[in-house]
Amino acid sequence: MAYTHHALTDTSKTDPIADTPKTLKDESTTQSASTGLSGKQTGMGLMYGLSAGHGIKHFGQGALLVMIPSIRATLGLSDVAIGGISSVQSISSGVANIPAGILTDMFRKKIAWLLLASMLMVGTGYVIIGVSPVYWILLVGVAVVGFGTSMWHAPAFGTLAARYPQRRGFAMAAHLTGAQIGNTTSPLVIGFLLAGTIGSWVVFSGIDWRWLAVIVSIPMFMTGFVVIARFKTAGAESSGKVTLSEYFGSARRLLTNPGVLGMALLGALRGAIHNSFQVFLVIYMREELDYSDTFVGVHVALITMAGIISTPIMGNVSDRIGRRPVISFAMTAMTILIFLFLQFDSGWTMTLLIAVLGLFFFSVMPIINAAAMDMIDKGSEGSGTALMFSGGAVIGSLTPIAAGYINQANGFQGVIIFAGIIAAVGAALSLILPMKPKA
Repeated sequence: MAYTHHALTDTSKTDPIADTPKTLKDESTTQSASTGLSGKQTGMGLMYGLSAGHGIKHFGQGALLVMIPSIRATLGLSDVAIGGISSVQSISSGVANIPAGILTDMFRKKIAWLLLASMLMVGTGYVIIGVSPVYWILLVGVAVVGFGTSMWHAPAFGTLAARYPQRRGFAMAAHLTGAQIGNTTSPLVIGFLLAGTIGSWVVFSGIDWRWLAVIVSIPMFMTGFVVIARFKTAGAESSGKVTLSEYFGSARRLLTNPGVLGMALLGALRGAIHNSFQVFLVIYMREELDYSDTFVGVHVALITMAGIISTPIMGNVSDRIGRRPVISFAMTAMTILIFLFLQFDSGWTMTLLIAVLGLFFFSVMPIINAAAMDMIDKGSEGSGTALMFSGGAVIGSLTPIAAGYINQANGFQGVIIFAGIIAAVGAALSLILPMKPKA
């Protein structure tokens, strides 16, 4: 293993400050058989296990995107109402980050229960979506899904940041690779199940989006119970709990750290590009290009498919040469590729462009998160993760509605320009925001 291996000592009995956040962080990087952890949680087992769960969670999260054209047709929704779905999801995600970050840092031994709660909420949200008779009840289900998806991030990313400090970029990239596998398979499967066809080959009549939403809830529930069964003792190497005074002391330092705040802003801009561009790309393909649900699903899958390969590579490179070169290159490439959609807006050239954009679209996110984790206090990884995702939720809650107005007035080309400008701002900031230099 590439990270440092420390000898385990019983500091909870001999060290009067054993319960401080710093000590928790030091102990969270310790790997030893005497901790009582099973083989599933030593070495890289925890990282791969959480990554698999993250993939299933994102399978559910990505299903809603492909359902949006069908939901729009059934409920007769406007572009602004469609943007409102993404906004509600972003707002609820942002709210969830606050308790998730606090609970992660205060109760490190209970992260499996937090992950269980996350998956149960995602499943429950989809049940509500499936039975919703009107738009406002649909939004309640979307809010529950958004809350549940964010409840995963702080305990999972925070635990990985603490457990693998020497391979933080790779660990976070691997975790996101799991998400990208989920994001890739979800539109393919959901698009096929909605349409019931592959090209001109008719397999069956398709499944209504309401029934499909309920079906999606089943693997979410199952995954939650698998996590609690297999990783119940994850975090057991941490001794005791962090007191409220200790927690808020670390939180104050976090909120006054310009480097972390800068990464939160950069992550928020990346999320704004995602929220404004991808939703209306789906609407554009379905309504303007008249692509089938299956074909739309294929294109949505392309956005993340290439990232399955590029994400761990970019994470590993950032561990070796530093975060800034990787982040700046990815944000600049994203800017150029988005503006190219003005020229290549249909046919195989657009398909190829979507695939190339997928190399960077999501892959840069774990590198930005790792850059933030490099600059926070030990023991505050959960809150640092929560801050990163909260920043994205604040900006991400506004941009889809703005993109909806732009799409109504100027069409998808207006959305392209809007997203491209946001990407350009992010690329410029990546050159000047403070980041920890490579040691």
